[in-house]
Amino acid sequence: MDEKGEKPMNIVEKIYCRVIQVCFKVVLPVLPYRDPVVLASEEDIVAVLREKKVFSVLIVTDESIYGLGLVEKLKTMMNSAGITYTVYDKTLANPTIANVEEARMLYLENECEAIVGFGGGSPMDCAKAVGARIVKPKQPIPKMKGILKIHKRLPLFIAVPTTAGTGSETTLAAVITDGETRHKFPMNDFPLIPRYAALMPEVTKGLPPFITATTGMDALTHAVEAYIGRSTTKETRRYALEATRLIFGNIEKVYINGTDMEARKNMLYASFLAGKAFSKSYVGYCHAVAHSLGGKYNTSHGLANAVLLPYVLKAYGETVYRKLKELAVAAGLVSEMADEEETAKLFIEKICALNEAMGIPAKLQGICTEDIPELAKLAAKEGNPLYPVPKLMGAKELEQFYYDVIEDKKSG
Repeated sequence: MDEKGEKPMNIVEKIYCRVIQVCFKVVLPVLPYRDPVVLASEEDIVAVLREKKVFSVLIVTDESIYGLGLVEKLKTMMNSAGITYTVYDKTLANPTIANVEEARMLYLENECEAIVGFGGGSPMDCAKAVGARIVKPKQPIPKMKGILKIHKRLPLFIAVPTTAGTGSETTLAAVITDGETRHKFPMNDFPLIPRYAALMPEVTKGLPPFITATTGMDALTHAVEAYIGRSTTKETRRYALEATRLIFGNIEKVYINGTDMEARKNMLYASFLAGKAFSKSYVGYCHAVAHSLGGKYNTSHGLANAVLLPYVLKAYGETVYRKLKELAVAAGLVSEMADEEETAKLFIEKICALNEAMGIPAKLQGICTEDIPELAKLAAKEGNPLYPVPKLMGAKELEQFYYDVIEDKKSG
């Protein structure tokens, strides 16, 4: 027992987790990862559709993105090319099974041949799940939870990120929520990686500053968690370091001036790199806890990650000092001669300072203390044994993170 009376993960559980993680790391080089082909414009998207002889497309987005008119240029160009489209814009912030099924019916009713996910992580996840249900019509979403449950190649899928944060345009992951129980179903399989990713900074131009900030910190969380984990490769370390450098150099610029298109471009590319890093090297407990909060309270994923990240990094302690120093050097915060422990703590302080400068709170509203044990169990179930975290924790230990970020102790 620790001083709080919490029982840490026992040695048998730790050995089991590490064995599973080592097995995945060993087979990593032979797994069928692939990078999406990068497109730069709506013209490129239409050119791909014509090349693939696609004449009917389902566009999956949300009401906000659609209401801003960000899809209009693509629609106009499709019309000119003789390509019909159907728009599904009802995706929720945490997409539900109902969202997926509604969009799937539109795909089938309109005899669509391809899917365009247009938006942030939520429309992208919804679009991925729609594709999975198209090729596996007899397998409901709950049966796709976990790893390698899809197997079949999805219809042509083009991802158009409108936020520089989720990295969904390059990942093999999708997270879908049961609208009734609020339980989340993380799905991970190689067919979910989009075939094409259209990185167009102009579609991120209208993002409100707060969304720019939280999605940008989401990308930083991807880069950091991928880098500090125990399943990194030379390639993923390079991606994570470059993403970290770009985010520290551009996130405040684009928060202050949303029309700074160079900063927008850099943030979009940073998100793409961070997505490629965590696709292979995975994330950690920050994401597991954030997912449980999103499922229960509909907490924005980027906001949850931004608030949780400093607390999780502090809890890892000396196990991450060296790697946090390397990230700090990449970000230009210190020289390579700086002290390891001091630099690691400075890096965490800089994350807190970024949050504060961009109006991101240090705490989260609405967490009920009665819910914490169950939320922690869900986070532990997601993280263990798959996530190759630097320091293993069980559900009881993970409870502390919820208490760390409670703004007010609320009863259910």
